[in-house]
Formats: sequence, structure tokens, C-alpha cells
Amino acid sequence: MTKENFVVVGASLAGLRAVEAARKAGFEGAVTLIGAEEHLPYDRPPLSKAYLEQLPDGAGPASTIFRTEEVLREELGVELELGAPATSLDTARKQVLVGGRAVSYDALVIATGADARTLPGAEGLSGVHTLRTLDDAIAIRRALEAGARTVVVGAGFIGSEVAAGARKRGLDVTILEALPTPLVRAVGDRMGAACAALHERNGTPLRCGVGVTGLQGDGRVERVLLSDGTAIEADLVVVGIGAIPATGWLESSGLRLDNGVVCDATLWTGVDGVYAAGDVARWHNPLFDRLMRLEHWTSAAEQGALAARNALDPESARQYLTVPYFWSDWYDSRIQFVGVPTADEIRVVDGDLDADERWVALYREGDRLAGALTLNGQNVIMKYRGLLMKKAGWDEALAFAASRRTSPVSSS
Repeated sequence: MTKENFVVVGASLAGLRAVEAARKAGFEGAVTLIGAEEHLPYDRPPLSKAYLEQLPDGAGPASTIFRTEEVLREELGVELELGAPATSLDTARKQVLVGGRAVSYDALVIATGADARTLPGAEGLSGVHTLRTLDDAIAIRRALEAGARTVVVGAGFIGSEVAAGARKRGLDVTILEALPTPLVRAVGDRMGAACAALHERNGTPLRCGVGVTGLQGDGRVERVLLSDGTAIEADLVVVGIGAIPATGWLESSGLRLDNGVVCDATLWTGVDGVYAAGDVARWHNPLFDRLMRLEHWTSAAEQGALAARNALDPESARQYLTVPYFWSDWYDSRIQFVGVPTADEIRVVDGDLDADERWVALYREGDRLAGALTLNGQNVIMKYRGLLMKKAGWDEALAFAASRRTSPVSSS
């Protein structure tokens, strides 16, 4: 059947790549991009990194917008429906409802991403923010420029980047983490502690094993109450405690929802014409033979493009198999990870976790290399991604690591 209407819900990176891919594939029908925010599609990683940095001479941050409205409308021929979220999906009629209006589709890509988890008790208090959108970043940057005493709740990657940015400005900042060790789900206990040590080295207080019991303030946050009975004075509270897939609008759609929109290896939802991509998609990754949902820039871009091509030509649909990859910038260091963190063994193969500013750790699952984590290992991380892509064995990975070793390995 000839497709005439291609609709993408979510003006995200994945959504943008989807509409671009549709045109590159030669699709000449109508393309509609629906987005909840009024902003054009923009790049999110810089919002917790470069966007918050103090620039010389009071310069403002660079724009993170990917494409101008002129390019989207005139060059790509995209109908932009921004500033109102999709409210439901009728798969029988093949319509996306935006408020009371219906947008018909022949092929649909869902790319609504994820929403930041919020902190109970923050309602009605200004100065308390998550960091998921451009508007969030603008508000946090203004507070940092005003010299706000800052408390970051959650020592994950986003929270740690915000804390590092505040510390580089010379501000009073404290990080709170409810777990005994940060980043356990992302990189494991030992390596989470190794990453967290960067905060101590840069003079940023990190308090683990303590929860937030409440916030106080008269219209604006003034202090954070903790589970150990203490309190921290604060002008700015940034909450970085994870995100939830934005699937609420799909509850009555008939799609399978389980920590995201569940898809097969081609990003197909099992419903005619409907595919998903980006943070909202939980798909079967053949390379690791498991369901995955990734909140990573690289996978969002790749999934958006492939989902569009598969939706428009399902008979030629290709599987999406990838080695997950993410990076995070703290202070003057870069943390990078490829693969999956589930491991039977984690071995440091280069450097000393306690003393060096550069190290490499490998993750083993069975007799196979499962992942690699580096601190300032930009010259080697993609080599390990290549090994993972070809399903390299553990012995092969160790041999490669020995050939690349730059410093003695810690015995701890």
C-alpha cells in the first residue's frame, strides 16, 4: 500500500532523524512532526554540560537547536505541530490525537522520549528543577549565574554534570545520593565508586546513603531536609533521580507498554504502521539477545532514522543491533562506557583507580567481552566498541588491552 502520511510524535533527536531519514529515503508524501514543547528540535546532552558553563565576557551559551524552522518547513517539507503534546493514539483509525484534533497517519514513529522523575514536596516551590528540557537548563543557568547555593539530588550522570558545572563556577554545591554507592545500575559498585571519587578530588561534597525527606521555603526553596535529621541550606535544588518513558498518552492504544514501548528487533511495535525510537523504545537488541531501553544520544539518532525507513518500507525492514555507548563530562574528565554493565567480572586493565587520571576497566559476561568503561580513554573506547560489535571473546579483549596498556594496573 502506498503511504501518503508519515507522522512522528516527539520533536526529539530521534524524531528529527526520523523525518530527515524519510526524505532521504525518497518519501514524497506529507511529513508531520508533533512536539509537546514550543521549541524546535534541540540537542539535549549540552544542556547539562556546555550550556551551564561560565563563558568569558559574559557570553551566552550557544544555541542547541539542530535545524532552523526554514530548513524543516521549506527544505524538508515538514509540517510542524509544536507546543501541544499528543494525548492519545487510535491505532484502529490510524490517528494521533493532539487535544481535540486528529492527525491521520499511514506510518508512525513514536519518539516521545522520557520525563524526568520529580521530588515529592517540590510543588509550589520555585528554585527546584529537573534537567530534561531547554527551559529547565535556562532556569538552572540563571540560578548558577546568580551564585546560588546548590544541592543536587542524585549522583548519576546528569546530577554529577550539574554539580561539576556549579563547582567550576566556584559555587557552594553538595550532592546527595540515596544509595550507598552512586551509579551502581549504570557501571557497577566498584566502578561507581571510582567515578564518584572525581567529586572528592575536585572538592565537591558527596553524601551517600542519605535520602531527602522534605523541602522547606516560603514560596522559594530555602533548605533540604535529610533522612539523617540534618538539613542543607539551598537556593537551587536540581533533581537528577532518573526518568520515566513518556508513554502515558498511549495507555489506551493497545500497544505493549513495559518500561517503554516494547518493540521487536526492527523497532516495530506489533501494530500496523507503528514503530518507536529513542528513549521511549524498549526493543530486542540481537547483538546482546535481550530487551533494552537506552537513554543515549547515539542510539536515539540511529533508531530514529531506522524506524522511519522501516515504517515506510516494512517489507525491507532491517534489525537494529548496536553496542550501547554513552559519555559524561565531569570537571575536566570524560567518562565513557560501551556495552552492558551486567557482568560476571569487572577487571581494571589499564591504570590505577585511586591514583591515575586515566584508566580502563573491562566487563566480562561468560566468556565474552560485555562492556568497557574508561576515564579519559578517548583514544581507545571505540576500539572496544568494535570488539563488542564482533562479539569478541574475553581472552581476545584482554590481549588487546595488554597491547594498549599505558600504565601499570592497580592490584586492588
